[in-house]
Amino acid sequence: MFSDFNLSHNVLKDLEYHGLDKPMPIQGQAIPLLLSGRDLIAEAKTGTGKTLAFAIPIVEKIDSDKRSVQALILAPTRELAEQVSGEIKKIGYNKKVGVAAFYGGKSISPQARMLRNGVQVVVGTPGRILDLLDRKILRLDSVRTLVLDEADRMLDMGFIDDIRRIIRHVPAERQTMLFSATIPERIRQLAHSVMRNPEVISIQSEQMTVEEIEQCYYEIQQSQKLDAFVYVLEQEAPESAIVFCNTKRWADTLSKLMKRRGLHAEALHGDLSQNQRDRVMEKFKKKRFRYLVATDVAARGLDIDDVSHVFNYDLPKDQENYIHRIGRTARAGKSGKAISFITPQEIRDLWGIEHTCRTKINPANPKFK
Repeated sequence: MFSDFNLSHNVLKDLEYHGLDKPMPIQGQAIPLLLSGRDLIAEAKTGTGKTLAFAIPIVEKIDSDKRSVQALILAPTRELAEQVSGEIKKIGYNKKVGVAAFYGGKSISPQARMLRNGVQVVVGTPGRILDLLDRKILRLDSVRTLVLDEADRMLDMGFIDDIRRIIRHVPAERQTMLFSATIPERIRQLAHSVMRNPEVISIQSEQMTVEEIEQCYYEIQQSQKLDAFVYVLEQEAPESAIVFCNTKRWADTLSKLMKRRGLHAEALHGDLSQNQRDRVMEKFKKKRFRYLVATDVAARGLDIDDVSHVFNYDLPKDQENYIHRIGRTARAGKSGKAISFITPQEIRDLWGIEHTCRTKINPANPKFK
């Protein structure tokens, strides 16, 4: 229980408000170490609760009476910076911890005003943090905690040199935490060059592999998702495909929208009776319609050998369901293709699927116009 960690009343109150009482494995191992002041290298896949593992110790150590920046968290993307700052706001609410996210694509002026007004926790992408430092808008000389979040992704995106430049602005007497789904050699070298005798923890999860299925994803805004999806369907032109949605209501709605656009689709979900589901499946097997729009009730146990494509209109909430979904294609020795549609805010969820499934899902670059 979080109450076993000797946390302050304010933090426990916020955790309770958000229905958080039992720590996840990464939190159970990391929080006591971090509260004791140790540097930490933590290897754990996305979706294991890493953010709270460092957010709770950070909030505990913030001096609310001081308006200076006391914690810096570096994240690879704008969306991740926003997500992390949102989590810290949740558990720093009663303590009145000032948190802000800084990233490119927005004017510097409002961000400068936020810093002047007093922010104790800064979450940002390396490029924007360097920009603020170069303009002398951001000062890090009061930072006591530094976090490198999704470090392997920052390595992939070419941020390592920027990170080293930023760290030169942070006092040597600090606590440093590095969280990463994998620890490649360059990340290991970086960690040991900027940390003091760090503890190392690794949270292993059941790994699954995906073979013989070509996988890719399209990253689009929610408002463009339906048009992009229809465009890709028309380009791929599968003979038979399953389209997965996360809710029964949307499965019904999407199948109707597809029909209006001349795409032969039927919905399959748990609100249908067994007889109705059997009829839908019989028609699908006999190719009386091309697209089966289904919830995860159809992800397991379907005996269909000639589905060439699986489309994840929604990413599954449970990462392991991804395997069951895409396993509906590439059966009976045939090839298959799995295509997912995500918003920019869901990129971290996609990474979690990659780590869980030990697979690579490649980006696609459609031209919708």
